[in-house]
Amino acid sequence: MARSHLTLAALATSAVEGLDVAAAAPFGTGNGNDFDSALVTGRDGKHWIIRVPRNTSAENLQSADLVALRALSAGVRTRLPFAVTSYAGQVPVGQTRGIVYEFVYGSKVPMRSYTTGDGSLSASVGTAIAAIHSLPTSFVADAGLPVQTAGESLRACVSIIDRAAATKLVPAALLERWREAAEDSKLWQFQPTVVNGSLVSDSFLSAENAVTGVLGWQDIKVGDPATDLQWLLGPRNEAIIDSAFGAYADARGAGDRQLKQRATFYAELSVAKWLLHGTEVRSTEIVDDAVEMLTTLLDDIRDDVMNPISANTMPTMAVDEVEAMLRKNYRAV
Repeated sequence: MARSHLTLAALATSAVEGLDVAAAAPFGTGNGNDFDSALVTGRDGKHWIIRVPRNTSAENLQSADLVALRALSAGVRTRLPFAVTSYAGQVPVGQTRGIVYEFVYGSKVPMRSYTTGDGSLSASVGTAIAAIHSLPTSFVADAGLPVQTAGESLRACVSIIDRAAATKLVPAALLERWREAAEDSKLWQFQPTVVNGSLVSDSFLSAENAVTGVLGWQDIKVGDPATDLQWLLGPRNEAIIDSAFGAYADARGAGDRQLKQRATFYAELSVAKWLLHGTEVRSTEIVDDAVEMLTTLLDDIRDDVMNPISANTMPTMAVDEVEAMLRKNYRAV
């Protein structure tokens, strides 16, 4: 049974010393039934969010997010052009705990909102992502969070392709396209950066067509910057893509020439990951949905032959050869 916002407000006063609650209201988190959440207003006018996980998966996600928020020190946050919530306190709730966070102002951005206006919102998103990728990687390593090299990013993708192929449910043309991308040495010549790791459209809060905050840091790591841009390619809206990627390039430069191709690769591979999830949980509904998505994806790439993932114009290299080349380039830096 869901906890009421009044119960959650009472818990918040136990979690945050000196919190004097003036009002409380239910708060939607976008996480379905994973959390009981409430927006709490103090008598000083300050706002807080309290969240209590309702299952083990949500509890693990909240714990990972908390580790990331603690790693994002005040000094690191000054480098970002938007707000990131801060941990304020916690309180035991049965076998779990409620966490109170400072409220970040702004409205969530549904994907349809990116197509309206003059493109400034998409550009602001591109600039925001560039700011994340420009953070110093040292704080991630110092916090014990994952650090993934270009070669390890490649290996992870190859593993997904092989596992998806083993289901016998992925069209051969898609497997061939993905394997060509994995064997393209040019595609994997990039400098790992800090990445959020789980960005989607409603990860962003905005006001007046500018990003005011970014939510969900549970997957922060050092890795491939293209992973944070893949979701922009889902709607296949060229206006959104051009605006966001253009602003990103303006902020970070155009050194990563294959960024968009790798983002496309990750976007397509996300369908394979959905298929694998369906097989792991033995859900016929998810598997059928993934198969339908793969069929649609196959039709899309057939209609868009001018935009291959692979940038290769030379004979392809084996994965081991690509990794050897990457190690050689890394040592030369």
